[in-house]
Amino acid sequence: MATAEQIATAAGGPVCACPLFGSGDATFVQRSLVVSIHDLAPVNRPQVDQILARLAHHGVDRCSLLVVPDYHHRGRSLGDPAFIQWLHQLSAQGHELVIHGFYHERKRRAGESTPQKLITRIYTAGEGEFYDLDYVEALRLMQEARNEFSLHGFHPTGFIAPAWLLGPEAQRAAIAAGFRYTTTLRGVCDFSIGSEFLSQSLVYSVRSDWRCALSLLWNRMLFSRLAGNLLLRLCLHPPDLGHPGIWRQIEALVSRARRDRHPTTYQEWLAQRSPAQPSVV
Repeated sequence: MATAEQIATAAGGPVCACPLFGSGDATFVQRSLVVSIHDLAPVNRPQVDQILARLAHHGVDRCSLLVVPDYHHRGRSLGDPAFIQWLHQLSAQGHELVIHGFYHERKRRAGESTPQKLITRIYTAGEGEFYDLDYVEALRLMQEARNEFSLHGFHPTGFIAPAWLLGPEAQRAAIAAGFRYTTTLRGVCDFSIGSEFLSQSLVYSVRSDWRCALSLLWNRMLFSRLAGNLLLRLCLHPPDLGHPGIWRQIEALVSRARRDRHPTTYQEWLAQRSPAQPSVV
């Protein structure tokens, strides 16, 4: 969103720009749509089920599903047998599972700088867990998550930090942990070839009325601006469902996108792409 970009700029740079990599693009016959649903945990399974059903009604039969290992310290998501079974069913239907942080929570720290406060308290409400983690701690959490997922038969290739706030040390840890890719607000970072494919994500902020209003305006403009991109990204969160105006726009944009775009997942999209010319923002 525009507000995120403004805050990040004021804090001294982009939220996360994959600085280790150069720009790239992808060449496909089909134009693609990736819908990602963030923050999956047992606590919000009913909302996610509703979102998936509504997306399926518009022809989106697969999404990238971002699962939090221990959402806000409420208990291990994969400690719930019914949740595990549900994830296996979704995976069998063609949805992709992605590891999304670990606790999805960053506690405030004494002596934080103004840029840190802007990013971790205003851009995101205390959820920038991997924004400034050191390499050792980030790697520990990522490996623990991967091991737990593997134990239950899941093998995610992507790691996406909460609020897309993946600091440089955490990004090095993601590569060391064996992840193929991450995403940022502005694009998809393919670690395997060291490239970032630019396609800014549509995303909604529903924490207040003014944020909802700004989200509606911004995403309508962004959708038009991205009309020529081969990849269109739409990021959804469970609370979006509780805002009728937001959800009406989501369904309208998905319906328009489906006229000439093929629904896919990040994993599938990266498997099909080939390096080409530098991309356009």
